[in-house]
Amino acid sequence: MADPLLFHPGAYDPAHFDPETRRLLRATIDWFEARGKRRIIEDYRSRAWLGDFIEFAAKEGLFATFLTPASAAEREDQRWDTARIAALNEIFGFYGLDYWYAWQVTILGLGPVWQSDNAAARSRAAQLLDQGEVFAFALSEKAHGADIYSTDMLLEPDGDGRFLATGSKYYIGNGNAAGLVSVFGRRTDVEGPDGYVFFTADSRHPAYQLVKNVVDSSKYVSEFRLDGYPVGPDDVLHTGRAAFDAALNTVNVGKFNLCTASIGICEHAMYEAVTHAHNRILYGRPVTAFPHVRRELADAYVRLVGMKLFSDRAVDYFRSAGPDDRRYLLFNPMTKMKVTTEGEKVIDLMWDVIAAKGFEKDTYFAQAAVEIRGLPKLEGTVHVNLALILKFMRNHLLDPAGYEPVTTRLDAADDAFLFQQGLARGLGSVRFHDWRQAYDAYAAVPNVARFREQADALCAFVTDAAPDEQQSRDLDFLLSVGQLFALVVHGQLVLEQARLTGLDEDVLDELFSVLVRDFSAHAVELHGKDSATAEQQEWAVAAVRRPVIDEARSARVWDRVQALSGAYEMTS
Repeated sequence: MADPLLFHPGAYDPAHFDPETRRLLRATIDWFEARGKRRIIEDYRSRAWLGDFIEFAAKEGLFATFLTPASAAEREDQRWDTARIAALNEIFGFYGLDYWYAWQVTILGLGPVWQSDNAAARSRAAQLLDQGEVFAFALSEKAHGADIYSTDMLLEPDGDGRFLATGSKYYIGNGNAAGLVSVFGRRTDVEGPDGYVFFTADSRHPAYQLVKNVVDSSKYVSEFRLDGYPVGPDDVLHTGRAAFDAALNTVNVGKFNLCTASIGICEHAMYEAVTHAHNRILYGRPVTAFPHVRRELADAYVRLVGMKLFSDRAVDYFRSAGPDDRRYLLFNPMTKMKVTTEGEKVIDLMWDVIAAKGFEKDTYFAQAAVEIRGLPKLEGTVHVNLALILKFMRNHLLDPAGYEPVTTRLDAADDAFLFQQGLARGLGSVRFHDWRQAYDAYAAVPNVARFREQADALCAFVTDAAPDEQQSRDLDFLLSVGQLFALVVHGQLVLEQARLTGLDEDVLDELFSVLVRDFSAHAVELHGKDSATAEQQEWAVAAVRRPVIDEARSARVWDRVQALSGAYEMTS
């Protein structure tokens, strides 16, 4: 039987979605299953461009249905719906990150367009989606990375109300095939932020020069150069500060997708790993008979469940966001940073069990072990997102505000606010509901209660032993604090989703035993930082806790993990 907490291609039936969404999700699964494991692995190993997949998506109208907002739609089933986008992310991750990547950078490329008032550009984008084209987002450059203050893509006025764009962009997904590329640059005749411009380009134009794929992968992560590319009024999406905001707000939309892709990768890898370990005999016993193996696989399982619970709940805050509710601005970098790094831990735990098997070329695990590393590093590093998360810490922990409860958002609605986010600033003023309520609801679960002690201790740290002015400039020290705060937020949304879904409390308790250990480990790390004061060191030691051990509970969770053996094997 399929585990209801994990994606299983044979049992997947998203009855909460509308009929067309269900059809498209099922058609996508069926396409991958018909293609088969051997072909998918061979395409990955040979770095084949994803032409067949793009053709399938075009034939089914997949991207056009999921990525056309209602404001540009011609059919009722077209909308920007974060819930079903997340579901598709998970499916793509399950079968191969290369497929997800082509879709992900299409989402990024569309971000500046759907935020624009340029009717001609919006209409062109909608038409290209209907034709099955992919898109690209050209922000980063070889010399500057994604430092948008320093772009060298220059737009020179031609004296007739148009521009000629010259410059290069680097690390641009789909840059080899995009029907529309959203390009960030600056005018040569205007100084400062007022000179920023977001404009569109076509990768097939003679003035668009494709240089190379900068990665050794089926993902086409391009370097391209524009040489006197003509930019007219119909090509200009944003100018001045609005162009800057469009860049950041697009990343806000796009980086959320990394968490559910990571989940899909881990789910497929877990089926393989448990099946292999349980059927491999060492010293006359299955590998899964060894206590350390059981612990590692059980830890991997509950971490994966935690990833899913957090991400599913974060969807609700995205879909319910508005000018007066910007809590998503914390939960978004959390999905990007925390969920994807949890994914790395899940893969590492399983890899320690299956060892050499994880390198074999006929396994999905071999590519999972490589691709899971990329997700924490895309759309901003772990450090960048941790630093962003820290901006919300004081308000979140110490100064809650009143909000109406956010319900589960699986309705067929268009998430229009994501393209009306406005100015990309004011993060320090964002307020949150009381995080303690989620913990109070599960106060009877032993390890939730134990972790709550640590969360309360963090509040005391912020109040009584907060970083001084010098430490506030020590990013190495602050990142340790950020890890502790991220655990509290992670636990909060996990608990909220557990409540909404009726999660088995054995699984929840086992998950929080892992979080207790994680908090203790980060507290010890903070204790050892060069700049930690004596008071902070004392706090760190006092915050260490031992999780509540319950062998019967652990055995029941292990039974769930063991049942994954043989539960799914992709067709050859």
